[in-house]
Amino acid sequence: MLKGIPPILSPELLKVLCEMGHTDELTIGDGNFPGHSFGTEVIRMDGHGVPEILDAILQVFPLDTYPDANGVMVPPCTLMAVEPGDDAKTPIWDTYKEIVAKHDERGDACFEEINKWDFYDKTRAKSRVVIMTGETAIYANIILRKGVVVNK
Repeated sequence: MLKGIPPILSPELLKVLCEMGHTDELTIGDGNFPGHSFGTEVIRMDGHGVPEILDAILQVFPLDTYPDANGVMVPPCTLMAVEPGDDAKTPIWDTYKEIVAKHDERGDACFEEINKWDFYDKTRAKSRVVIMTGETAIYANIILRKGVVVNK
């Protein structure tokens, strides 16, 4: 056990977070997310919901603040948008925004939404790890892009 590390972060997950570099991404999937289909490392956290995992990760994981190669600022948190014609509600996104605002002064500006198929493609192409949860809320998936640790 270590001081100052949220106990929900397992040694396996801490190792992955530590190995990740600037602009590496991770996906936190809800209970319906097909995490094992992406050919990337999967860490199972079935007894936990996305909000508590997100909060714990953001205690040790900076979100990206740099523009992309074209100089465009791209939000470091990506949500899976509700599919057209689906009347699903996503109150969990408000919870995510509150959690992110605790750890990053940009708050809501940290978020973008992309359609389900683009979200899957982004996970496949960019995520170093998929964290599978027991989250029962739908459209509760989120991708985080790692920033730079700056010692002040």
